[in-house]
Amino acid sequence: MAVYKRTYRRYDGPLTPQWSRFLVLTRYSLYTLFDSRPFTAFVVLSAIPLLLSGVLIYLSHSPMARTLLQLPGPIIKIDPKFFRQVLLNQGWLAFLMTAWAGPGLVAPDLANQALPLYLSRPFSRAEYVLGKMGVLFLLLSAITWLPVLLLFGLQAGLEAGWFKENYWIMGSIFLAGMLWISVISLLSLAISAWVRWRMVASAFLFGIFFVGAAFANMINGILNTSWGHLLNLGHLIFGVIWPKLFRVAVDAAGANPHARRPHLPPGMVALAPLPIPLWQACMVVVVACAVCLLLLNRRLRAREVVRG
Repeated sequence: MAVYKRTYRRYDGPLTPQWSRFLVLTRYSLYTLFDSRPFTAFVVLSAIPLLLSGVLIYLSHSPMARTLLQLPGPIIKIDPKFFRQVLLNQGWLAFLMTAWAGPGLVAPDLANQALPLYLSRPFSRAEYVLGKMGVLFLLLSAITWLPVLLLFGLQAGLEAGWFKENYWIMGSIFLAGMLWISVISLLSLAISAWVRWRMVASAFLFGIFFVGAAFANMINGILNTSWGHLLNLGHLIFGVIWPKLFRVAVDAAGANPHARRPHLPPGMVALAPLPIPLWQACMVVVVACAVCLLLLNRRLRAREVVRG
């Protein structure tokens, strides 16, 4: 048929439901990520610590296996500290995965001026952000709180009566994992929206946590205070909020810089600053997430004004 004989015809195919339309972005972004063999290998390797944790749980409840391996008694105590440590290990793997995948989610669309094409479709800016965040939420959930919940189920199935006393750990695992995923996902998307070079964006993400931690320790040491920890998002989440969720004691050395100085006179140790309260840690984390959303809202526009 000649081109001039073609007329406009409305699309009559199936329509994606409006509530799940943003998942189209998630699906195609996942396809792009898993086209990379190194990234796929990293996802597979991130399951190794979880498998080792499962082996530890099994050996702790199997006298026959310990006898065959000539291990004296239970290897490790399975308690809230154990699940917190497993989730912490996976959390840092999730951070590395975010530093790898996050900067490439938004920056290419802005660099190639493709955002107007997205927003000219039945996508809002909120749905665009949800679609991109869905990539990180699915990937990071698959290596953090979801498998740790499976380990919790393994422990509950091997020890009678354990679930009745520790059922609350399930909620702690979920909340702790989702908190960490939300923070690093929003940070990576906000950085990706403003920094178009992938390597530089990854460096910014590392700098927020590691350079921020260095500044926090420097402020604490110079000013004899613990307020510097407010600049350290990693400490606020792992050292303040997570211990409350898992009902474990806060690490004194991490919460109070004077705990590392046993040579100080007792009077000086007594005047040591108190650790960061829970409400302040939560407030700083909420403010950080709000700033990321504001940066995304500012950057994600259907048009861009360039001033020469």
